[in-house]
Amino acid sequence: MTLGDNDYTERPAAFRANWLGSFGWVAADSILVAGTLGNHDIRVDRGRYEFELLGMPRRYYQRRVGDVSLFLLDSNSLGKVQLRWLDAALGTTDATWKVVAMHHPAYSCGGYLGDGRVRRKLVPIFERGEVDLVLAAHDHNYQRFARQGGVTYVVHGGGGAALYPLRKCPESFPRRVDARKRHGWLYLRANADSLRVRAIGRWGRVQDRFALYP
Repeated sequence: MTLGDNDYTERPAAFRANWLGSFGWVAADSILVAGTLGNHDIRVDRGRYEFELLGMPRRYYQRRVGDVSLFLLDSNSLGKVQLRWLDAALGTTDATWKVVAMHHPAYSCGGYLGDGRVRRKLVPIFERGEVDLVLAAHDHNYQRFARQGGVTYVVHGGGGAALYPLRKCPESFPRRVDARKRHGWLYLRANADSLRVRAIGRWGRVQDRFALYP
């Protein structure tokens, strides 16, 4: 699952070559991909050239993986249609865990101070819909925030581009419990009893870990 800014080249042919060169093996191993769009992705054809390789049926969509319902959003444009869809979809799933993935974070304290649109339009829906975990990127670092309104927020933009510095958070934000200026990726493991998350560094070292329970 990607958290956006999948392509900095802004050239569809280059993106395809880069993706297949790095991740072309996933299809042969029957690993499903679920992409989201970042601000860099939509500069050419609104990102549609990425849909096939990233397993995206549209700009925003839902996936069920075992005990988890994934809600993959397009945070570049938070129109009423997408918001109504999310509100309804959160209310109809019977999954144990509800996980949202998107590019722009509600809360972040680094190169950016979160996204006001996300806080205004999406955070109330997350809380009302009993979302457990929200994953976002945009800030090139790792940050984890204490649960607020029942929701845990994680930022991970350390996929490979130059890292951004960290700074003090506004008092209105949930308490930041971990922050690292490092590259890496996230690993989620879920069952009916727990949702466990690990932040993995470039060489496989676990940099942070936490668990959520029903």
